[in-house]
Amino acid sequence: MVGDLGSKRLRRLLNQRLHEEPSKTQTHVMSKKKMKTGLVIINCIILAIGNCGGPLITRLYFRNGGKRIWFSSFLQTAGCPSILFPLLFSFLRRKEATTTPFFLIKPPLFLASIVIGLLTGVDNYLYAYGLAYLPVSTSSLVISSHLAFTAFFAFFMVKQKFTPFIINAVVLLTLGAGILALHTDGDKLAKETHKEYIVGFFMTLAAAILYAFVLPLVELTYKKARQRISYTLVLEMQLVLCFVATCFCLVGMLADGDFKELAREARDFKLGGSTTYYYVVVVFTAIIWQGFFLGSIGMIFCASSLVSGILICALLPLTEVLAVFFFREKFQAEKSISLFLSLWGFVSYFYGQIKAENKTETPDQEAQLSQLPVIDS
Repeated sequence: MVGDLGSKRLRRLLNQRLHEEPSKTQTHVMSKKKMKTGLVIINCIILAIGNCGGPLITRLYFRNGGKRIWFSSFLQTAGCPSILFPLLFSFLRRKEATTTPFFLIKPPLFLASIVIGLLTGVDNYLYAYGLAYLPVSTSSLVISSHLAFTAFFAFFMVKQKFTPFIINAVVLLTLGAGILALHTDGDKLAKETHKEYIVGFFMTLAAAILYAFVLPLVELTYKKARQRISYTLVLEMQLVLCFVATCFCLVGMLADGDFKELAREARDFKLGGSTTYYYVVVVFTAIIWQGFFLGSIGMIFCASSLVSGILICALLPLTEVLAVFFFREKFQAEKSISLFLSLWGFVSYFYGQIKAENKTETPDQEAQLSQLPVIDS
């Protein structure tokens, strides 16, 4: 009798634990999903601000008398010290739990970040050179071609899988960008030679191709890293690569004599009629562009390089609308069609992602239910 009672009690305890363990696992999975969703939303917002605001404020600099291309390139990553604040917060939180170093990044990942930083510095210069001679609408059009190149590089570098929804999104977004090519002659800047326009066009195209290579390269670095990739580590990588890119552009500034010209450029700046406005534009250029780089690298961490490229391309029509509003650029019918196609492509991609997630969740749930023990009443 005593043995029977003991075995019954043991059975009850085992059944209780078996019931508790799946619920704990499900709660942990749900909390992780919520955290990831929160990160995706934050990175989307940061990327949207940087992707739309960056080209506009850079164009504002050139439009009002700014002429230093290396300085403009420098500003694109000069806001990287702002990353130290979230890193300090992360360090203080980790320190409460255990003894930990301030930086988590290890030498292999550090060296990879330096290489990516040098490529980013070159890309910054190519982009700034193009934007000095192209209007925002034309520059955004050329840059949007990076999506096709990103898809190409992602396929070979990180074995990106293509679903019908992804292919549909890439085609629609590329087509939407291509439509903007119609009637771009009317957007040509005043006092600009044909040669400057052509050189600006090809420099921007080179920037698009190089950045399309950088995005999958970052994803490949995550996959090949010999340490666990956390969001804190992503911030550290961002700090290193932006610092290297900034130093690269700083060398260019020294070689081109930018420091001798900046004071005079500030005095002659047309906007506002005082040097204060010049320095406000300079500071906000650095802050806004940092949002672009942080958002794009964050989206690679949360999803993939192709998703990051799709978001950048999907935000193109919004940049077009803002350029029309701030710089009074023409909003032809082609831009309206481009906006529609881009939104369609954007919705198509995320609809496909939701369907794919629902398909993967259903078998997992069925598997978990089948593993639950059956208790006799």
